[in-house]
Amino acid sequence: MAPYDLYHRAERQFELQDYLGAARTIERLLMDCAGDDGEPVGHGLTHARLLLARAYYHSAQLGRAEAAARAVLAEAPTDEYAALLLARTLERASRPEEAAEAMRVATALGAPGTT
Repeated sequence: MAPYDLYHRAERQFELQDYLGAARTIERLLMDCAGDDGEPVGHGLTHARLLLARAYYHSAQLGRAEAAARAVLAEAPTDEYAALLLARTLERASRPEEAAEAMRVATALGAPGTT
């Protein structure tokens, strides 16, 4: 299946609240786009990584959600939604100090619902 089709399949799964299925589909997409070092290549994958972080969050895979949100922020440091997702993930993981710092960043970036 083409990367475009995999991404849209994952979006549909997410919309249907099949978060585990969406995560598996995006994981497959990222594996298919991996380079020789095993890391996904290409800047067009930021949206896929963000969808993966959201799917992990909604399926209560908080460690994975945090890692995926941080990966998005490493690639796109001004992504306000990724910053907000990181803050919410840290809150849900009962890490209030880290969550507060992440929320300050999300607010500074203008994340929805933070002002």
